[in-house]
Amino acid sequence: MDAWLDRLRAEITETTADLNNSDWSRAPRGRWDSAQIVEHLGRTYGTTAKMLELKMGIGGPPQVRTAKVGEFLLKVLIVDLGIFPSGAKAPEMVTPTGVAGPVALERALISLERMDAALTAAEERWGRQEAIAMHFRLGPLTALQWRKFHYYHGHHHMLQIRKRSATAQYDKADQ
Repeated sequence: MDAWLDRLRAEITETTADLNNSDWSRAPRGRWDSAQIVEHLGRTYGTTAKMLELKMGIGGPPQVRTAKVGEFLLKVLIVDLGIFPSGAKAPEMVTPTGVAGPVALERALISLERMDAALTAAEERWGRQEAIAMHFRLGPLTALQWRKFHYYHGHHHMLQIRKRSATAQYDKADQ
C-alpha cells in the first residue's frame, strides 16, 4: 500500500480500536456520529476506486480539464498545505446511510485497499505527473494528489472521532 494510504489505514485503525457501541454513536447534535464518519470515509474510497476502475475500462487518456481558480486554491489548501476546512456538505453518493460502526470500519478498510489498487493501476497506466481524474471540488488530480486528499480528509475526520472519544472519557471521569 502507498505510504499516504498506509498512514491513513493505521490512523483509522488506531482511532477506532477501542470504540464501544456508545462511542460509535456519540455525536454533537446535528452532526455525524463516529459510525457515520467511518461509513462516509469508506464510501469516498469506494467511489474513487469505482470512478478510476471505470475510466481504466474505457481506455484512452483521462478526461480532465485545467483547474478553475477556486479549484486550484482549494487544492493548494488541502493537498499541498494539509489544511482541511470544516463544514462542507458531502455529496449524496458519499453520505452515510446508517451502517453499524464495526461494519462501516470493515467496509472502509476494504474500500481503502481497493482504492489504493485503482490509484496504483491508474498511475502505472497514465504516469505520475498526469492528472488521472476530476475531483468534484478540487478539479483535476494526479494519483499522488488523490492519495494526499484522502489522507487529509480521513485525518480531519479521525480528529473529530478522537475529540468525541476524549469528551466521553472526560464525562466518565466527571461522574
